[in-house]
Amino acid sequence: MNKINYGFQKHLSSEFPSQIIVDLTQFCDLACIHCPHSTFKKSGAFSGAHLDISLHKKLIDEVASDGRDVCQYIRYTANGEPLLHPRFNEIIEYAGKYANTKINVTTNGSLLTEKKAKTLLDAGVNIFDISLDAYYNETYKKIRIKGDLKKNRQNVIGLINLIKKEKYKAKLVVSYVEQPLNINETDLFKNFWEEAGADFVVIRKLHSAAGAKTIIKERMDLALTDIDRKPCLYPWERLVLTPEGDLGFCPAAWTGESHFVKFKDTTIKEAWQSDFMKDLRKAHLDNNYSCHGFCGNCPDWVNTKWPDEHGVNYSDMMAELVPSDLL
Repeated sequence: MNKINYGFQKHLSSEFPSQIIVDLTQFCDLACIHCPHSTFKKSGAFSGAHLDISLHKKLIDEVASDGRDVCQYIRYTANGEPLLHPRFNEIIEYAGKYANTKINVTTNGSLLTEKKAKTLLDAGVNIFDISLDAYYNETYKKIRIKGDLKKNRQNVIGLINLIKKEKYKAKLVVSYVEQPLNINETDLFKNFWEEAGADFVVIRKLHSAAGAKTIIKERMDLALTDIDRKPCLYPWERLVLTPEGDLGFCPAAWTGESHFVKFKDTTIKEAWQSDFMKDLRKAHLDNNYSCHGFCGNCPDWVNTKWPDEHGVNYSDMMAELVPSDLL
Protein backbone atom coordinates (compact mmCIF):
# COMPACT_ATOMS: atom_id res chain seq x y z
CA MET A 1 0.00 0.00 0.00
CA ASN A 2 1.32 3.42 -0.96
CA LYS A 3 2.04 5.86 1.86
CA ILE A 4 -0.42 8.74 1.83
CA ASN A 5 1.13 12.18 1.40
CA TYR A 6 -0.53 14.55 3.85
CA GLY A 7 0.26 18.03 2.67
CA PHE A 8 0.09 20.34 -0.33
CA GLN A 9 0.08 18.32 -3.54
CA LYS A 10 -1.72 18.02 -6.87
CA HIS A 11 -4.72 20.37 -6.68
CA LEU A 12 -3.84 21.44 -3.12
CA SER A 13 -1.82 24.68 -3.14
CA SER A 14 -0.02 26.63 -0.42
CA GLU A 15 -0.67 29.81 -2.41
CA PHE A 16 -4.47 29.88 -2.35
CA PRO A 17 -7.32 27.50 -1.44
CA SER A 18 -8.33 25.18 -4.25
CA GLN A 19 -11.96 25.62 -3.30
CA ILE A 20 -13.91 28.32 -1.52
CA ILE A 21 -17.23 27.70 0.13
CA VAL A 22 -19.56 30.68 0.25
CA ASP A 23 -22.14 30.40 3.00
CA LEU A 24 -24.58 33.06 1.85
CA THR A 25 -27.29 32.96 4.50
CA GLN A 26 -28.14 31.62 7.93
CA PHE A 27 -31.69 30.83 6.81
CA CYS A 28 -33.02 27.50 5.56
CA ASP A 29 -36.54 26.44 4.61
CA LEU A 30 -36.11 22.79 5.67
CA ALA A 31 -35.30 21.04 8.96
CA CYS A 32 -33.35 17.94 7.93
CA ILE A 33 -32.77 15.45 10.75
CA HIS A 34 -29.06 14.98 9.96
CA CYS A 35 -28.44 18.75 9.95
CA PRO A 36 -27.90 20.98 13.03
CA HIS A 37 -29.83 23.93 11.56
CA SER A 38 -32.91 23.46 13.75
CA THR A 39 -30.76 23.77 16.87
CA PHE A 40 -28.52 26.45 15.36
CA LYS A 41 -31.39 28.85 14.65
CA LYS A 42 -32.33 28.77 18.35
CA SER A 43 -28.74 29.47 19.46
CA GLY A 44 -26.97 32.73 20.19
CA ALA A 45 -24.91 32.24 17.02
CA PHE A 46 -27.98 32.78 14.83
CA SER A 47 -28.35 36.43 13.85
CA GLY A 48 -30.32 36.11 10.63
CA ALA A 49 -27.31 37.20 8.60
CA HIS A 50 -27.08 37.31 4.82
CA LEU A 51 -23.64 37.80 3.28
CA ASP A 52 -23.00 41.44 2.38
CA ILE A 53 -22.82 41.66 -1.39
CA SER A 54 -19.76 43.94 -1.25
CA LEU A 55 -17.82 41.17 0.53
CA HIS A 56 -18.91 38.73 -2.14
CA LYS A 57 -17.60 41.08 -4.83
CA LYS A 58 -14.30 41.34 -2.93
CA LEU A 59 -14.08 37.55 -2.84
CA ILE A 60 -14.72 37.12 -6.56
CA ASP A 61 -12.18 39.79 -7.47
CA GLU A 62 -9.53 38.04 -5.35
CA VAL A 63 -10.32 34.63 -6.81
CA ALA A 64 -9.92 36.11 -10.29
CA SER A 65 -6.54 37.64 -9.44
CA ASP A 66 -4.71 35.89 -6.56
CA GLY A 67 -6.54 32.60 -7.11
CA ARG A 68 -6.37 32.45 -10.89
CA ASP A 69 -5.53 28.90 -12.10
CA VAL A 70 -5.36 27.73 -8.44
CA CYS A 71 -8.90 28.00 -7.12
CA GLN A 72 -10.73 25.16 -8.85
CA TYR A 73 -14.23 26.22 -7.92
CA ILE A 74 -16.49 28.31 -5.73
CA ARG A 75 -19.26 26.42 -4.02
CA TYR A 76 -22.38 28.18 -2.78
CA THR A 77 -23.55 25.94 0.05
CA ALA A 78 -22.91 25.31 3.79
CA ASN A 79 -25.23 26.13 6.69
CA GLY A 80 -28.16 27.77 4.94
CA GLU A 81 -30.13 27.44 1.70
CA PRO A 82 -28.24 29.74 -0.72
CA LEU A 83 -31.26 30.52 -2.90
CA LEU A 84 -32.82 32.30 0.11
CA HIS A 85 -30.30 35.14 -0.16
CA PRO A 86 -32.38 38.13 -1.37
CA ARG A 87 -29.74 39.07 -3.98
CA PHE A 88 -28.77 35.56 -5.04
CA ASN A 89 -29.28 36.18 -8.76
CA GLU A 90 -27.00 39.23 -8.65
CA ILE A 91 -24.38 37.29 -6.70
CA ILE A 92 -24.25 34.43 -9.21
CA GLU A 93 -24.23 36.80 -12.19
CA TYR A 94 -21.15 38.56 -10.81
CA ALA A 95 -19.41 35.27 -10.05
CA GLY A 96 -20.20 33.84 -13.45
CA LYS A 97 -18.91 36.94 -15.21
CA TYR A 98 -15.71 37.60 -13.26
CA ALA A 99 -14.53 34.62 -11.17
CA ASN A 100 -12.70 32.73 -13.95
CA THR A 101 -13.37 29.45 -12.17
CA LYS A 102 -16.16 26.90 -11.85
CA ILE A 103 -19.38 27.87 -10.09
CA ASN A 104 -21.19 25.23 -8.04
CA VAL A 105 -24.61 25.85 -6.50
CA THR A 106 -25.63 23.32 -3.86
CA THR A 107 -29.31 23.53 -2.96
CA ASN A 108 -32.24 21.51 -1.65
CA GLY A 109 -34.10 22.31 -4.88
CA SER A 110 -37.25 23.70 -3.29
CA LEU A 111 -36.86 27.14 -4.91
CA LEU A 112 -35.38 25.94 -8.19
CA THR A 113 -38.29 26.81 -10.46
CA GLU A 114 -37.83 26.85 -14.23
CA LYS A 115 -37.52 30.66 -14.17
CA LYS A 116 -34.90 30.55 -11.41
CA ALA A 117 -33.03 27.71 -13.10
CA LYS A 118 -32.83 29.60 -16.40
CA THR A 119 -31.57 32.73 -14.64
CA LEU A 120 -28.79 30.77 -12.96
CA LEU A 121 -27.88 28.87 -16.12
CA ASP A 122 -27.64 32.12 -18.05
CA ALA A 123 -25.49 33.55 -15.26
CA GLY A 124 -22.94 30.78 -15.75
CA VAL A 125 -23.53 28.12 -13.09
CA ASN A 126 -21.43 25.10 -14.08
CA ILE A 127 -22.76 22.53 -11.63
CA PHE A 128 -25.98 22.20 -9.67
CA ASP A 129 -25.71 19.86 -6.69
CA ILE A 130 -29.17 19.07 -5.35
CA SER A 131 -29.61 17.33 -2.01
CA LEU A 132 -32.57 14.95 -1.93
CA ASP A 133 -31.72 12.06 0.44
CA ALA A 134 -34.66 9.75 -0.31
CA TYR A 135 -36.40 7.76 -2.99
CA TYR A 136 -39.80 7.36 -1.34
CA ASN A 137 -42.01 10.32 -0.41
CA GLU A 138 -42.66 8.99 3.09
CA THR A 139 -38.92 8.65 3.75
CA TYR A 140 -38.24 12.16 2.46
CA LYS A 141 -40.86 13.59 4.83
CA LYS A 142 -39.09 11.99 7.78
CA ILE A 143 -35.58 13.08 6.75
CA ARG A 144 -36.12 16.44 5.02
CA ILE A 145 -38.79 17.84 7.30
CA LYS A 146 -40.89 20.64 5.72
CA GLY A 147 -39.81 19.47 2.27
CA ASP A 148 -41.92 18.21 -0.62
CA LEU A 149 -40.17 15.49 -2.63
CA LYS A 150 -42.76 15.51 -5.42
CA LYS A 151 -42.24 19.25 -6.04
CA ASN A 152 -38.48 19.12 -5.67
CA ARG A 153 -38.15 16.08 -7.92
CA GLN A 154 -40.18 17.92 -10.58
CA ASN A 155 -37.85 20.92 -10.20
CA VAL A 156 -34.79 18.73 -10.73
CA ILE A 157 -36.23 16.89 -13.73
CA GLY A 158 -37.30 20.25 -15.14
CA LEU A 159 -33.71 21.48 -14.78
CA ILE A 160 -32.35 18.39 -16.53
CA ASN A 161 -34.79 18.92 -19.41
CA LEU A 162 -33.96 22.63 -19.62
CA ILE A 163 -30.22 21.94 -19.81
CA LYS A 164 -30.78 19.43 -22.62
CA LYS A 165 -33.35 21.50 -24.51
CA GLU A 166 -31.35 24.73 -24.46
CA LYS A 167 -28.00 22.91 -24.80
CA TYR A 168 -26.42 24.45 -21.71
CA LYS A 169 -23.02 23.05 -20.70
CA ALA A 170 -24.02 22.86 -17.02
CA LYS A 171 -23.97 19.52 -15.19
CA LEU A 172 -26.46 18.13 -12.69
CA VAL A 173 -25.52 16.27 -9.51
CA VAL A 174 -27.98 14.77 -7.05
CA SER A 175 -26.79 13.83 -3.58
CA TYR A 176 -27.92 11.51 -0.83
CA VAL A 177 -26.79 11.20 2.77
CA GLU A 178 -27.11 7.51 3.59
CA GLN A 179 -28.59 7.00 7.07
CA PRO A 180 -30.80 4.53 8.97
CA LEU A 181 -34.10 5.79 7.52
CA ASN A 182 -33.05 5.53 3.87
CA ILE A 183 -30.36 2.84 3.79
CA ASN A 184 -32.66 0.34 2.08
CA GLU A 185 -33.42 2.65 -0.84
CA THR A 186 -29.92 3.77 -1.82
CA ASP A 187 -29.84 1.65 -4.98
CA LEU A 188 -33.36 2.74 -5.95
CA PHE A 189 -32.32 6.39 -5.58
CA LYS A 190 -29.12 5.93 -7.58
CA ASN A 191 -30.81 4.02 -10.40
CA PHE A 192 -33.72 6.47 -10.65
CA TRP A 193 -31.52 9.54 -11.02
CA GLU A 194 -29.04 7.93 -13.38
CA GLU A 195 -31.94 6.98 -15.65
CA ALA A 196 -33.47 10.46 -15.26
CA GLY A 197 -30.29 12.02 -16.69
CA ALA A 198 -28.28 13.20 -13.69
CA ASP A 199 -24.60 13.50 -14.56
CA PHE A 200 -23.44 12.23 -11.16
CA VAL A 201 -25.09 10.68 -8.11
CA VAL A 202 -23.25 11.31 -4.84
CA ILE A 203 -23.86 8.88 -1.98
CA ARG A 204 -22.43 10.46 1.17
CA LYS A 205 -21.63 8.87 4.49
CA LEU A 206 -23.54 10.20 7.48
CA HIS A 207 -21.34 12.64 9.40
CA SER A 208 -21.62 14.43 12.73
CA ALA A 209 -21.39 18.02 11.46
CA ALA A 210 -18.07 18.34 13.32
CA GLY A 211 -19.61 16.91 16.47
CA ALA A 212 -22.74 19.11 16.46
CA LYS A 213 -24.96 16.04 15.99
CA THR A 214 -23.97 14.38 19.25
CA ILE A 215 -25.68 11.02 18.78
CA ILE A 216 -24.02 10.55 15.39
CA LYS A 217 -20.70 11.65 16.88
CA GLU A 218 -20.94 9.08 19.67
CA ARG A 219 -21.58 6.29 17.16
CA MET A 220 -18.68 7.43 14.99
CA ASP A 221 -16.34 7.70 17.99
CA LEU A 222 -17.09 4.09 18.92
CA ALA A 223 -16.43 2.93 15.36
CA LEU A 224 -13.12 4.83 15.25
CA THR A 225 -11.74 3.53 18.56
CA ASP A 226 -9.11 1.31 16.94
CA ILE A 227 -8.39 3.48 13.90
CA ASP A 228 -5.36 5.77 13.77
CA ARG A 229 -6.37 9.34 13.15
CA LYS A 230 -5.25 11.02 9.95
CA PRO A 231 -5.15 14.77 9.23
CA CYS A 232 -8.38 16.24 7.94
CA LEU A 233 -8.08 17.41 4.34
CA TYR A 234 -9.93 20.70 4.83
CA PRO A 235 -7.09 22.93 6.16
CA TRP A 236 -5.15 22.16 2.98
CA GLU A 237 -8.08 22.51 0.60
CA ARG A 238 -10.72 25.10 1.47
CA LEU A 239 -11.80 28.25 3.20
CA VAL A 240 -15.34 29.32 4.07
CA LEU A 241 -16.78 32.81 3.76
CA THR A 242 -19.65 33.04 6.25
CA PRO A 243 -22.85 35.13 6.20
CA GLU A 244 -21.41 37.30 8.99
CA GLY A 245 -18.38 38.12 6.83
CA ASP A 246 -15.89 35.89 8.65
CA LEU A 247 -13.39 33.48 7.13
CA GLY A 248 -13.39 29.97 8.56
CA PHE A 249 -11.53 26.74 7.94
CA CYS A 250 -14.46 24.31 8.27
CA PRO A 251 -17.93 24.39 6.68
CA ALA A 252 -19.35 22.35 9.58
CA ALA A 253 -18.57 24.94 12.28
CA TRP A 254 -22.15 25.83 13.03
CA THR A 255 -21.60 28.22 15.90
CA GLY A 256 -18.45 29.93 14.71
CA GLU A 257 -15.79 27.59 16.06
CA SER A 258 -13.68 27.77 12.91
CA HIS A 259 -14.02 31.49 12.23
CA PHE A 260 -10.59 33.11 12.61
CA VAL A 261 -10.58 36.50 10.89
CA LYS A 262 -12.91 39.15 9.45
CA PHE A 263 -12.71 39.11 5.66
CA LYS A 264 -12.94 42.92 5.48
CA ASP A 265 -9.64 43.08 7.37
CA THR A 266 -7.63 40.69 5.18
CA THR A 267 -7.51 38.84 1.87
CA ILE A 268 -8.09 35.20 1.03
CA LYS A 269 -4.40 34.82 0.15
CA GLU A 270 -3.23 36.36 3.42
CA ALA A 271 -5.63 34.27 5.49
CA TRP A 272 -4.63 31.07 3.69
CA GLN A 273 -0.92 31.71 4.26
CA SER A 274 -1.38 33.02 7.82
CA ASP A 275 0.35 31.72 10.92
CA PHE A 276 -3.05 30.59 12.20
CA MET A 277 -3.54 28.24 9.24
CA LYS A 278 0.06 27.03 9.42
CA ASP A 279 -0.40 26.19 13.11
CA LEU A 280 -3.68 24.43 12.37
CA ARG A 281 -2.08 22.26 9.69
CA LYS A 282 0.79 21.40 12.03
CA ALA A 283 -1.71 20.35 14.72
CA HIS A 284 -3.33 17.96 12.24
CA LEU A 285 0.01 16.55 11.09
CA ASP A 286 1.19 16.09 14.69
CA ASN A 287 -2.20 14.79 15.87
CA ASN A 288 -1.99 17.32 18.69
CA TYR A 289 -5.19 19.30 19.17
CA SER A 290 -4.40 20.84 22.54
CA CYS A 291 -4.84 24.31 21.00
CA HIS A 292 -7.52 23.28 18.50
CA GLY A 293 -10.20 21.57 20.54
CA PHE A 294 -12.87 22.00 17.86
CA CYS A 295 -10.89 19.81 15.43
CA GLY A 296 -9.89 17.43 18.20
CA ASN A 297 -13.53 16.77 19.02
CA CYS A 298 -14.56 16.07 15.43
CA PRO A 299 -14.76 12.51 14.02
CA ASP A 300 -15.60 13.56 10.46
CA TRP A 301 -11.94 13.56 9.38
CA VAL A 302 -12.48 9.87 8.57
CA ASN A 303 -14.68 10.78 5.58
CA THR A 304 -12.27 13.27 3.99
CA LYS A 305 -10.18 11.78 1.18
CA TRP A 306 -6.68 12.90 0.26
CA PRO A 307 -5.58 12.82 -3.40
CA ASP A 308 -3.63 9.55 -2.99
CA GLU A 309 -6.38 7.74 -1.07
CA HIS A 310 -8.73 5.22 -2.63
CA GLY A 311 -12.06 6.64 -3.70
CA VAL A 312 -13.43 9.78 -5.34
CA ASN A 313 -13.56 13.05 -3.43
CA TYR A 314 -15.62 16.11 -4.34
CA SER A 315 -12.80 17.86 -6.19
CA ASP A 316 -12.32 14.75 -8.36
CA MET A 317 -15.99 14.85 -9.31
CA MET A 318 -15.82 18.56 -10.12
CA ALA A 319 -12.74 18.07 -12.31
CA GLU A 320 -14.38 15.16 -14.13
CA LEU A 321 -17.68 16.92 -14.78
CA VAL A 322 -16.27 20.27 -15.86
CA PRO A 323 -12.63 20.11 -17.01
CA SER A 324 -10.91 23.46 -16.56
CA ASP A 325 -10.06 23.70 -20.25
CA LEU A 326 -13.78 23.77 -21.07
CA LEU A 327 -14.50 26.91 -19.01
